[in-house]
Amino acid sequence: MGSRSRARRVAAALGFAGLLCAVLGVIMIVMVPSIIKQQVLKNVRIDPSSLSFNMWKEIPVPFYLSVYFFDVVNPSEILQGQKPQVRERGPYVYREFRHKSNITFNDNDTVSFLEYRSFQFQPDKSRGLESDSIVMPNILVLSAAMMMENGPMSLKLIMTLAFSTLGERAFMNRTVSEIMWGYEDPLIHLVNKYFPNMFPFKGKFGLFAELNSSDSGLFTVFTGVKNFSRIHLVDKWNGVSKVNFWHSDQCNMINGTSGQMWAPFMTPESSLEFYSPEACRSMKLIYKEQGVFEGIPTFRFVAPNTLFANGSVYPPNEGFCPCRESGIQNVSTCRFNAPLFLSHPHFYNADPVLAEAVSGLHPNPEEHSLFLDIHPVTGIPMNCSVKLQLSLYIKSVKGIGQTGKIEPVILPLMWFGESGAMEGETLQTFYTQLVLMPKVLHYAQYVLLALGCVLLLIPIVYQIRSQGPKDAASQPSLATQPDQLSSPYTPLLQDSLSGQPTNPKV
Repeated sequence: MGSRSRARRVAAALGFAGLLCAVLGVIMIVMVPSIIKQQVLKNVRIDPSSLSFNMWKEIPVPFYLSVYFFDVVNPSEILQGQKPQVRERGPYVYREFRHKSNITFNDNDTVSFLEYRSFQFQPDKSRGLESDSIVMPNILVLSAAMMMENGPMSLKLIMTLAFSTLGERAFMNRTVSEIMWGYEDPLIHLVNKYFPNMFPFKGKFGLFAELNSSDSGLFTVFTGVKNFSRIHLVDKWNGVSKVNFWHSDQCNMINGTSGQMWAPFMTPESSLEFYSPEACRSMKLIYKEQGVFEGIPTFRFVAPNTLFANGSVYPPNEGFCPCRESGIQNVSTCRFNAPLFLSHPHFYNADPVLAEAVSGLHPNPEEHSLFLDIHPVTGIPMNCSVKLQLSLYIKSVKGIGQTGKIEPVILPLMWFGESGAMEGETLQTFYTQLVLMPKVLHYAQYVLLALGCVLLLIPIVYQIRSQGPKDAASQPSLATQPDQLSSPYTPLLQDSLSGQPTNPKV
């Protein structure tokens, strides 16, 4: 009887354990999604106690700025009206450092900050040195000429004389360092003396001079601590909720985030919208496909075909006009009225006539499209590559001799790519806490439920087997143990087997 009793107790204990596992599994199935959601919300909001706060404050991801210049091969021929020919030089790679300062938490669930950037040349990653010489259009001369196109002839002649006196020409030969970070130009001093508000810069002129060791404006964004629905969205930039560079309210709106983190729990219907101070506008990227980065699931977002489309192709972009061919955006209103245009590199995804007008351009999606890979659960970028091109509209201006017989053309100046990918200890911490642990909890709930069901079957199977078939009990064998016999003659058999006399009554 003892072994049978022990087996019954073991079966009952296993069944009880199974019941606990099954109940715990069901509770986890119900509760785990909510727990994970709360954990994600806690760690992605802009709060000193969140896991991502230090990542947001001082981006640990190594960012690189890769710059490619379009070296003009035939400047003299262009002045004679021939087709421009360029050759791509680079990349000239810079390590980009970003950190936020003046971080101020406001009462309306927002935080204000300035983000500073600095750049450090990386010769080992570059194809060339900063001392390399590049032949480029003289942006100051050609821009000033375009601004005076409809001016009086007398003023144009004075400008031509001033250019000649100062030694200014339509094309210039400058080093990479000068083009990037600035060079002294007597024209700047002259213009600032007689037209003090014409240029926004007072000293050196360089394409990236304003970005190095400077901030990108005062951003005020929602923290998500009190109101999760607006997490990371920009409330104001430099104290305004919309800009005044463009010709429609829609184009002037400051939409999306500051371009570093987005709201969590994305779906393929989500889009990435952010405000870019460099482009003076908000941009929206669209979902393309799912992927995996270092074991972390990602959504890839890319630029839609309409990003730089002109108003006739995409009416909402009418506010960015005056427009030219589709695929380039006129940014003159936010770039001291210089006829500058923003586009994808090599005029990728633009009207083919733009690339055909300049020899040496070869647009292709592999090299010239941009993308952002985002972890959809947290909204944090894992890998990104943002590529843009800056071009100058040049033409002959009657009365200004330096412009010669230049045929109207959008001439690319340079294109650049900002890239960064999460790595090292930051990647490991992110993976462990926001990817691995939720995955473990997700599988654990089903393992517990399955284990509980299996353990619950043990006492049921034992009970069925312990009852046994009835016919087996009706034909006992002598080898059967005494405590297993259920016949009314059991006492007689026991006495016979033991050799004791029996005296049954008839």
